[in-house]
Amino acid sequence: MSDEKELDTRDSVEETASTDEDGSRDSFEEVCFMCHRPESKAGKMVHLPNNICVCSDCMQKAFDAMNKGGFPYGDLSQLQNMPNVSMINLSDLMNQVPQRQKIKKKKPKEEPEKAFDVKSIPAPHKIKAGLDEYVIGQEHAKKVISVAVYNHYKRVAGDPDGDIEIEKSNMLMIGPTGCGKTYLVKILARLLDVPLAIADATSLTEAGYIGDDIESVLSKLLAAADNDVEKAERGIVFIDEIDKIAKKKNTNQRDVSGESVQQGMLKLLEGSEVEVPVGATSKNAMVPMTTMNTKNILFICGGAFPGLEDIIKERLNKQASIGFQADLKDKYDDDPNILEKVTLEDIRKFGMIPEFIGRLPIVFTLQGLTQDMMVEILKEPKNAILKQYQKLLAMDEVQLDFDDDALQSIAAKALEKKTGARALRAILEEFMLDIMYEIPKDENIGRVVITRDYIEHKGGPLITMRGVPLLHG
Repeated sequence: MSDEKELDTRDSVEETASTDEDGSRDSFEEVCFMCHRPESKAGKMVHLPNNICVCSDCMQKAFDAMNKGGFPYGDLSQLQNMPNVSMINLSDLMNQVPQRQKIKKKKPKEEPEKAFDVKSIPAPHKIKAGLDEYVIGQEHAKKVISVAVYNHYKRVAGDPDGDIEIEKSNMLMIGPTGCGKTYLVKILARLLDVPLAIADATSLTEAGYIGDDIESVLSKLLAAADNDVEKAERGIVFIDEIDKIAKKKNTNQRDVSGESVQQGMLKLLEGSEVEVPVGATSKNAMVPMTTMNTKNILFICGGAFPGLEDIIKERLNKQASIGFQADLKDKYDDDPNILEKVTLEDIRKFGMIPEFIGRLPIVFTLQGLTQDMMVEILKEPKNAILKQYQKLLAMDEVQLDFDDDALQSIAAKALEKKTGARALRAILEEFMLDIMYEIPKDENIGRVVITRDYIEHKGGPLITMRGVPLLHG
């Protein structure tokens, strides 16, 4: 009677062990009793009595060992009479079999990819609305980039055999340093579910010299698409600091990072079959290669183009002459939006070859930041710098506030540095250092207000203890 109960218990344990939480047996696989390999690696199992599973390899090894030893298969009972030999009792072995001789199958890593659909790309006004949450100002640039990206993916998803073939619209964005060129593209990458690579033109050199080859730009895009060539071929590449590959003026040395790089990039921008190293930035014998077609890859180039303002002013000042219609030569010296008057001739004079400019049909500029824009950058975007500091101090249960006059003073100091929005972070780091160091010392501090006097080194911040109302509202 007890044996029957024991058998029932064992059966129920085995039943429970081999069943998934959902009640399905399909999520488990059997394991070889000898080598402990699962069925996915060892192959189909041979089932022996008492729920013992043995793979075909182990079974064959057992037969081979018996053949070499010359066991008398005809009469195995003679082994019982031999000294120091005892036969295996399967009922005893049953107690040694693990109750769960099965392991859970691994879930498949790769899920089927969804087919590309142009309806999954948001409309231009939705792309711009998403950019508005993070980027202050630059309305024209946001509108241009939203329309260009949307049209690009309509072109990719269009009928390739149609009568009208839509040309690719690569872009060139020009703007002073710190106005948000790279940031704009990074936010665009968050909004669109497409592979996007941000490359730097400063490291590119002519093939055969130390530095990155032109194809390294596509290697980054391929890595962003998880080495899926088809997915990468409809991605976006942003090449920053494009002005650094301009032709060098008055140089007697060989320019391996200037005009020759522009000429090497022509085939990428136009659209051609390119051999790209997989998982590396340079070609060598140890790196596998794959072929990518750049026909449907959208290229966005950006640069600060320092000195371009002087070229524009020189062109505009040619109108200055003696007479009633003469212009003053210093008329454009203080014009903050001088870059908006740029022409393709100015870019060519800067050092970009005509063939390169011709493959970037959409040229637009970004405005230099004003003091009011600086103040908005401090407090308006979703991840504004002030919100970051407020969150840091909120973890210490301290409320951080900034006076409007203090924000104006910070913006004025940032404008003096002439490095754009990057200067805001540097200035705030300087003034917040002492506050971030001193506040955690006293647990009674409940609120800190940054004032204009503190920014201008005429006083300190207003600190309020917990439970005490703020007198200086």
